[in-house]
Amino acid sequence: MKKNFVKMFMASALLAGVLAGCGTKESSGSGKGGDTIKVGVNLELSGGVASYGESISAGVKLAADEINKKGGVDGKKIELVEVDNKSDAAEATNGAIKLTSQDKVTAIIGAATSGDTVAQAEIANGNKTVLLSPSGTSPNVTVTDKGKLNEYVFRTSFIDPFQGTVAANFAAKELKVKNVAIFADSASDYAKGLAKSFKETFEAAGGKVVAEEAYVAKDTDFHATLTRIKAKNPEFIFIPGYYEEVGLIVKQARELGITAPLMGADGWDSPTLVKLAGADALNNTYITNHYSSEDPDKKIQAFVSTFKEKNDGNSPNAFNALGYDSVYLLADAIERAGSTDSTKIKEALEKTKDLSLVTGVVTIDKDHNPIKSATVLEYKDGKQVFNTKVNP
Repeated sequence: MKKNFVKMFMASALLAGVLAGCGTKESSGSGKGGDTIKVGVNLELSGGVASYGESISAGVKLAADEINKKGGVDGKKIELVEVDNKSDAAEATNGAIKLTSQDKVTAIIGAATSGDTVAQAEIANGNKTVLLSPSGTSPNVTVTDKGKLNEYVFRTSFIDPFQGTVAANFAAKELKVKNVAIFADSASDYAKGLAKSFKETFEAAGGKVVAEEAYVAKDTDFHATLTRIKAKNPEFIFIPGYYEEVGLIVKQARELGITAPLMGADGWDSPTLVKLAGADALNNTYITNHYSSEDPDKKIQAFVSTFKEKNDGNSPNAFNALGYDSVYLLADAIERAGSTDSTKIKEALEKTKDLSLVTGVVTIDKDHNPIKSATVLEYKDGKQVFNTKVNP
């Protein structure tokens, strides 16, 4: 406890010092005529959701390597400066302080989760440094709970309400279920946002939520709660959350004889999920996600082929793709801005329209969110199989 207090105090002191020196500037990370553009990468490379950060990092590095081999952005090579936020909000803040005050980066890519991205927002806005989250899906990443736009914060992923809506419509229209249960992580804004949008959409379509239960991150025994859910006899269970708990929930649900379809969102997307749940238990489960490596789209298949060549034949997941797209989204804005001035990059990002990326054709809206499609994937024998694509 005392250790955490000291850590928070030091972070606050650093933050005060950093913000005191803020102002519009041409990023010295570009060298003002030098031959590199410094891009910070603030990701969860260790800790509870390291799988996400590691995947994004691989995608980021592949994109930067491709761009540099083609001559860079306006003749400047991208130089990545990576920090590990250890899946911790305070560490994410410290990382943002380091990247802006010491490394003088032009922009920051990260974090993977909404909470670790929000932890950097004040630094980004105060320093007028673009912060681009590949996969922070909570609405409050770009717009605060008080409705204020985070001026320098953008994202590559769609937002939670869209995922919840897609999942609800899929359950009602494709699976044609009438009665559902919701089992969500009560400590996660991500899970609560998804649960809210799912419930509203499903009930508006005439469906009924027969049970609503909650768990907390780091829980490991879900048998009692799942037994209560089973007693309500739902035709479908929506489980928004992250793979560490979801894998155990799916395993235990099947052990209890729950055979109904289970569905979640991009938080399920990790190879670790299959290890925790087991391939058989994941049959008849679905997720909303940002893309599918099985989508026949030519741009997607070109990315999949290149990624496999660089990564021992492993197929790229959605976090790989979002990391990859984040670099191209940022590079496109810098090129259109014709400058590494942070304000000009921000303005160029705001004007992004119909940019073709691996995870969809992107237009940035007034809240700095991308308007793009979503994909529904089904697990079959432990593998993700493309089911359908849903346009906004």
